[in-house]
Amino acid sequence: MNDYAGQHEVISENMTSLITAELTRYVQELKQERKSHFHDGRKAQQHIETCWKQLEASKRRFERDCKEADRAQQYFEKMDADINVTKADVEKARQQAQLRHQMAEDSKAEYSSTLQKFNSEQHEHYYTHIPNIFQKIQEMEERRIVRIGESMKTFAEVDRQVIPIIGKCLDEITKAAESVDHKNDSQMVIEAFKSGFEPPGDVDFEDFTQPMKRTVSESSLSNSRGDGKSEPKFGSKSKGKLWPFIKKNKLMSLLTSPHQPPPPPPASASPSAVPNGPQSPKQQKEPLSHRFNEFMTSKPKIHCFRSLKRGGAGPEDFSNLPPEQRRKKLQQKVDELNRDIQKEMDSRDALTKMKDVYIKNPQMGDAASVDHRLAELGQNIEKLRLEVQKFEGWLAEVEGRLPARSEQPRRQSGVYEAQNASGVNSCAQDRESSPDGSYTEEQSQETEMKVPATDFDDEFDDEEPLPTIGTCKALYTFEGQNEGTISVAEGEMLYVIEEDKGDGWTRIRRNEDEEGYVPTSYVEVYLDKNAKDVHKPLQKISE
Repeated sequence: MNDYAGQHEVISENMTSLITAELTRYVQELKQERKSHFHDGRKAQQHIETCWKQLEASKRRFERDCKEADRAQQYFEKMDADINVTKADVEKARQQAQLRHQMAEDSKAEYSSTLQKFNSEQHEHYYTHIPNIFQKIQEMEERRIVRIGESMKTFAEVDRQVIPIIGKCLDEITKAAESVDHKNDSQMVIEAFKSGFEPPGDVDFEDFTQPMKRTVSESSLSNSRGDGKSEPKFGSKSKGKLWPFIKKNKLMSLLTSPHQPPPPPPASASPSAVPNGPQSPKQQKEPLSHRFNEFMTSKPKIHCFRSLKRGGAGPEDFSNLPPEQRRKKLQQKVDELNRDIQKEMDSRDALTKMKDVYIKNPQMGDAASVDHRLAELGQNIEKLRLEVQKFEGWLAEVEGRLPARSEQPRRQSGVYEAQNASGVNSCAQDRESSPDGSYTEEQSQETEMKVPATDFDDEFDDEEPLPTIGTCKALYTFEGQNEGTISVAEGEMLYVIEEDKGDGWTRIRRNEDEEGYVPTSYVEVYLDKNAKDVHKPLQKISE
């Protein structure tokens, strides 16, 4: 596709230089020539119109002089026939008649000359000047047409030069399209993004007909190692996970988040105006399974996925990632460290050879000058080996907890495997005893674990809490009596970790262990773009 696009760029460049630029210059020349021809045509038209006006003026003057000569002749004849008129008056009338006749003859001669000149100019105009002008315009247009044809021919030649290459590109595109393997592509995506989590077990039947104290089933959320003899306690130290993605306290906060509109703010800002304070929204107790369904369908509140998409600097052991993704990241880190070790060892070998040369030939250099660099390289190699051992330990822990695979590219030191084989095996045995893939070791069993790294059950318990996006100040006192809410006092400063989603509730945090929802109308929110640095100014405000 890149080569195909490149050939089109070649066509574009050649068309720009050989056709577009030349035609642009040629069009400017044609515009000037066309303007000149039109100017000549207007000039010839104005000349013939001037000649016509002169002819009309000469004609009107000849007509006027003829009429005056007739009137003068009639006046003379009238005076000559009248016996009462003196001889002098008659002579005067005769002279006046002769003068008018002479003026009429002169006007006639002038009109005849002007008429002949106009006829000659008109013939010249319509048979010589105007045809010549139109002939020049026609020749100009014919040259333009020829030039357009030459440009089209040039374009064809430019295109024909790249047709073989374009044909090869199209053949390769067709070949690549035919070689698409959708099954293999899907498998590659699965291998790249699979998490390694196992689906939860079956949901236990909740018998609501028994009047006695009933045990809430959590088999789909946690997997207790007991036989149902004791209720699971959320505050216990058992590491049974409610869901592979999320912590217990976060899940309970989600399951008990308010679902009713928040109470309106009190009429007065003083807490004494409301003796008992606003009541938190009441809601009917629903089965935990219903709450769990709401949790699974509520995308914005799945903290693990949100934390994975946030990006940023994660923990060094990649414990914020699912098991399979964590294994791949650790494997990449181990490979990268091994490559760095190899580079340092190559540099050390080169310096060692150089030192030997200096010892044998002191004139070439001082052998002691490379000792410092060799010591640095030795320290770097030792540090890198410790890093490799640390990451290989984490990799062994993850691979010990993942389901068996056909291929497990593991690069681990034999010393670490010997030290931690018992811990890895015990983890695998515990996994087999849990049907839903969660870990429910008791406290007594945790003390027997030999693995130095953190237990896989706490892998997502240690994930970073939601980042603060600002601060808020409580405008009124709120008694959070319902699960999922938090009590605040008027004037108290807290952290905002989730904005109002349109339901009238804002999620806030007092400290690492206390967070919940409060009515949005009860607090004044100050959003901060630099949410990561909000703790320091908030501490100063509290002080």
